[in-house]
Amino acid sequence: MMFHPRPRFFSRALSASNAPDDLRLAILRTVLYADIFDYPLTLVEIHRYLIGYRASVDEVTAVIQTDGLAGWLSSHAGYYTLRERPAIVATRRERERGAARLWRQARAWAGRLAALPFVRMVAVTGALSMNNAPADDDIDLLIVTAPGRVWLSRALCVALVRLARLAGVRLCPNYLLATAALVQDQQDLYIAHELAQMVPLAGHALYAEMRAANAWTRRFLPQADQPPRIEPDLAPRGWRLHLQRLGERLLGGRLGDRLEAWERARKQRKFASAARASAAAQLDADRVKGHFDDHGRRVLAAYHERLCAQWGRVPGESGRDD
Repeated sequence: MMFHPRPRFFSRALSASNAPDDLRLAILRTVLYADIFDYPLTLVEIHRYLIGYRASVDEVTAVIQTDGLAGWLSSHAGYYTLRERPAIVATRRERERGAARLWRQARAWAGRLAALPFVRMVAVTGALSMNNAPADDDIDLLIVTAPGRVWLSRALCVALVRLARLAGVRLCPNYLLATAALVQDQQDLYIAHELAQMVPLAGHALYAEMRAANAWTRRFLPQADQPPRIEPDLAPRGWRLHLQRLGERLLGGRLGDRLEAWERARKQRKFASAARASAAAQLDADRVKGHFDDHGRRVLAAYHERLCAQWGRVPGESGRDD
């Protein structure tokens, strides 16, 4: 996902209004974070992704529409942006058109991925989950597998990814984890957003378990407990389910154990140097997270830079940013 490196900041003091400073600050922080991705927000989205503050939709609406936030925010066609960033409304609309095509591809291939042996959940993450992806973007996916089969599942997924590429579809399963590793060790605003934005396409019950296991996200996004959009559950049924179970019987014993250990050792050797250079990468028995570019760290750094440029310090919030 691309993000805008640095906007020109507004400078009016927060104390210029009578509204609760903490709610007004939360609204500004929320719009500012979305601006990193060139993503204007609707009122409903500001409420959903309100950072570190619980409020009703009516309370958020009252502050935005009657409180004098015009000194910081602009409204265009139902979207809210930083005052000097109205151009990103057109950017969002263009990306939404591209995302519509990607969603059709994601649905088609998620059902196939979900039918692979040991796959228990397939979810869209990243830019597409927010309809903020150009038509030629990758489809980022998070995949949950049965315990002890993360690396073998990854190998099977990669084979399907290559088949999809022949059809012009760019799948990117960049995070695989076992059902025993649903809790995220990295607990910050970026990961909270990634979980809150995630859209399950297969394995809805396991999605609910994963969100419950990461209840810490409510410290950062207290109103984003549900997925941003509801998609039909593409968990395997019929002949696909029978094929999945057959594959799991064939690969569920010692043969599967050996293949899992071999694939894990092979890929850990291959990725060793890149993993050492990246704090975000995770390559262990329960997780394959190939985020070697530390995208989350760069996003949080951009967010903190904007906060500091605006207020001269990072204002407090419930939870930690990094």
